[in-house]
Amino acid sequence: MNDFTKQVIELIRAIPEKHVMTYGQIARLAGKEKGARGVSWILHSMSRSYQLPWHRVVNQQGKISHQGSEQRELLEMEGIEFSVRGKLDLKEYQYHPKEEDASGDS
Repeated sequence: MNDFTKQVIELIRAIPEKHVMTYGQIARLAGKEKGARGVSWILHSMSRSYQLPWHRVVNQQGKISHQGSEQRELLEMEGIEFSVRGKLDLKEYQYHPKEEDASGDS
């Protein structure tokens, strides 16, 4: 497993309940500025085996990427509210780990 994948897994695992991170945010923190699609692939292929809270990763507009509503239901069960247009407020719910937490130095 490469370093980017390891970092992505650790970042996703660290997202606390009632919070989200974006694909691009995770990619940047894991060292790949344009690695959002890689984050998506990791979520798709490794969520079950690594028990990742996949539902806590949203797009940069604060929308869920899967248009079914399991993701939305899981987020709402945690207390996250969506607007009429299906967006959540990133200012309120986005998680910003400390830099040392993202690098594993804490």
